[in-house]
Amino acid sequence: MSEIPAVSREWHLVRRPQGWPVAEDFALREVPVSAEPAPGRILVRNLHMSVDPYMRGRMNDVKSYVPPFRLDQPMDGGAVGEVVASADERFAVGDHVLHGLGWREYADVDARHATKVDAGLAPLSTYLGVLGMPGLTAYAGLFEVASFTEGDAVFVSGAAGAVGSLVGQFARIKGASRVIGSAGSDEKVTLLTEKYGFDAAFNYKNGPVGEQLKEAAPEGIDVYFDNVGGDHLEAAISSLKVHGRATLCGAIAQYNATEPTPGPRNLTLVIGKRLRLQGVLVGDHAGIQEQFVQDVAGWLRSGELRYDETVVEGVENATEAFLGMLRGENTGKMIVSFTG
Repeated sequence: MSEIPAVSREWHLVRRPQGWPVAEDFALREVPVSAEPAPGRILVRNLHMSVDPYMRGRMNDVKSYVPPFRLDQPMDGGAVGEVVASADERFAVGDHVLHGLGWREYADVDARHATKVDAGLAPLSTYLGVLGMPGLTAYAGLFEVASFTEGDAVFVSGAAGAVGSLVGQFARIKGASRVIGSAGSDEKVTLLTEKYGFDAAFNYKNGPVGEQLKEAAPEGIDVYFDNVGGDHLEAAISSLKVHGRATLCGAIAQYNATEPTPGPRNLTLVIGKRLRLQGVLVGDHAGIQEQFVQDVAGWLRSGELRYDETVVEGVENATEAFLGMLRGENTGKMIVSFTG
């Protein structure tokens, strides 16, 4: 085990972004590290951290389901690392843990908010992706919120991302009649059909989303999993069948907008079709964690489920990884791995 350093680097938000975040909104700073955590706490050397779309909303000073990042304070988010000092009997030096203090090299963590993970069962980074928050979001959003049943036709936007790529595969594994995905490049479209088993996929940049969706699903869809919002949600409302269901997970198309974005222009269809549009927050679904891990681990072992990670090396590149994720440069989960 490496010696505990005197200082750790961590990312602070120093200015609230106006529109798209830029490098000047962040600062990488050195802070002291205590090798002796207080009782009930552990010191963790982070090995991998997550960057996720929801973090963009936390950079705005607005009330939401999660508090905004504070200026001139370290940002936080999912991370997995190795315990290097412990003042809690539940954790020993050398244990690997999942916790919420990412965006830094060393984290002083309240032991109550850390969970042991087994590097022997799966690579540590997967606890931030397919076996972590994105995986549970996909699982809960499809099966609990959208009430997926065998034979449903499913459309997923942002389908090559960390959540979307899993939603489509979960639906396929559980007997969807048709799985359609949208993505932002021809390469990702090929990935969806050739690796993840989607029945059809399209590049939303190649033409109107509504027209491309109708061509891919001429008989309509039963379920829509929304990671994008905007024109994708409008297109899905048009294609949803009577009693269709939509899980609203994200709206990445408008996260960096500086002006109010127009809502779908066809909301009156929701009435006649008796559609159900419902949001999903992963924190509401902790009760299915055990079933989620059991199912997904089994699908991974059988080879039915596949996943991708886009890995950026070095804490110093974390903000660029975050911005790259917002630009859609990742395939699957975007991970920042710390070296040294």
